Amino acid sequence: MINFDEALLKSMALHKVGNKSADEGVVLSGKVLDAGEVIKPLLLQYFLSPFRPGELYNLTHSSDIEMNEVFHYVSAIFDDPGCLLEQSQNLAQHLYRHSNHPKIKNGEFYVAYFQDCRINNEIVDAVGLFKSESRETYLKIFPVSGSFEIGHDDGININKLDKGCIVFNSGREEGYVVAIVDNLNKGNEAQYWRDEFLQVKPRSDDFYRTRAVMDLCKKFVTDQLPQDFEVSRADQADMLNRSMKFLKENDEFEMEEFNEQVLGTPEVINSFSEYKRQFSNEHDLDIPENFQISDSAVKQQSRFMKSVIKLDKNFHIYIHGERQMVEKGYDESKQLNYYKLFFKEEL
Repeated sequence: MINFDEALLKSMALHKVGNKSADEGVVLSGKVLDAGEVIKPLLLQYFLSPFRPGELYNLTHSSDIEMNEVFHYVSAIFDDPGCLLEQSQNLAQHLYRHSNHPKIKNGEFYVAYFQDCRINNEIVDAVGLFKSESRETYLKIFPVSGSFEIGHDDGININKLDKGCIVFNSGREEGYVVAIVDNLNKGNEAQYWRDEFLQVKPRSDDFYRTRAVMDLCKKFVTDQLPQDFEVSRADQADMLNRSMKFLKENDEFEMEEFNEQVLGTPEVINSFSEYKRQFSNEHDLDIPENFQISDSAVKQQSRFMKSVIKLDKNFHIYIHGERQMVEKGYDESKQLNYYKLFFKEEL
């Protein structure tokens, strides 16, 4: 769990990073930015408010974590906060080297040092890496000789951080604990921030495990279950609903209880176990038999676990429970399938 309520902005450097494919270059500042007491709260809002409970990451490298540039430069800042300017210049150059996609916009690149950040009930320092790529036009109203005039200017919306990364000084040997925001790019160009500049992988924690199990259940019910057994869409919806009910009502995931309460029969349990093995190998996942269920992961991923039966292009049936209230049949006279729904009252 992330908490920035007591966080303090201690120092910051600002540089301009362009698009390398357009040969826009880098403009490096020669001194740390002196943000006044009025600006600091605005910067804290701009930098930290976009980060919500969710998936966390570790910095990584294919051969040696020390060869990850962000890990190397950020570690130097943690060891000596006084070298923030020098290392921020290195980070800006590193970002520029990976800004090759033609759609990547130039923008301001900030490196900030924070104190008193809370991560998983531990109070630690953190280094923030942020980039602003979008600007907005805003109006300015000002009094002139007993009346008013209106003008405009371009600036940065402090409620819309484009790209952000917080590296917490925790778990150094594992590549630190890292949180990421990318609100601008959703296509291939987005890879440069997470995969090329930062080089991160999902952290193997309860959020990661809970989300993996939800993804596993969804794929099993929709892809594998109909292949192994004769099941209706209503049966599939019922199993998805029981899976969600189990995750919402329990604090801990225990595979034996899940098998008994959700899967039920030995045949389905065996099918799920084999599919879990294949799914874990294909996606390089580690899903243990027991772990604490992450409420934030359940809440975030529940929208992908909706039980919907789509009928041609005319109807969608959303099933939230009570499988016995749904019956499927075939009308000989119309030569069409039908669903019969039972209910007590309209809401």
